[in-house]
Amino acid sequence: MDLEIIVQGAQAESKPELKLWLRLLSTTKLISHEIRRRLRAEYGATLPQFDLLAQLYRERDGLRLGELSRRTMVTNGNVTGLVERLEADGLVVRETPDGDRRVTVAKLTPKGEEFFAGMAAAHEGWLRDMMADVSPELIQSMLREVGLLKISARNHLSGAEEE
Repeated sequence: MDLEIIVQGAQAESKPELKLWLRLLSTTKLISHEIRRRLRAEYGATLPQFDLLAQLYRERDGLRLGELSRRTMVTNGNVTGLVERLEADGLVVRETPDGDRRVTVAKLTPKGEEFFAGMAAAHEGWLRDMMADVSPELIQSMLREVGLLKISARNHLSGAEEE
């Protein structure tokens, strides 16, 4: 069901903030669904796996599992399961620096780096394709405007952390 169905006619005109939020949410949901489908079909990967690999790709020395959990907004238990699966596929290794078994760091293997680089390039292409009907100028304008919206939202948080 399209979330924008909730807001119709005169009600939408009198509640532009609600309409904007629903439009952003439904657009994000639409794009995320397609990205998930393509990741699964073309790489046998999930979006959480993609996100985890992206974090490790940025941090070549690896990341502690707790930090991976924080950055990907996935529970510690789920991060452990994701890392175990990616390790079984030969994409990630787990290390215990200085022999301290209380600390586990996940790192990409060379195979993982190559796999993620291909997936990331495809991901960029998919986004470019999905936004092909929007001019580069409009995309830049929207980036600025949504940036202002994000600042406003952040300014009015009530103690919750920013995502």
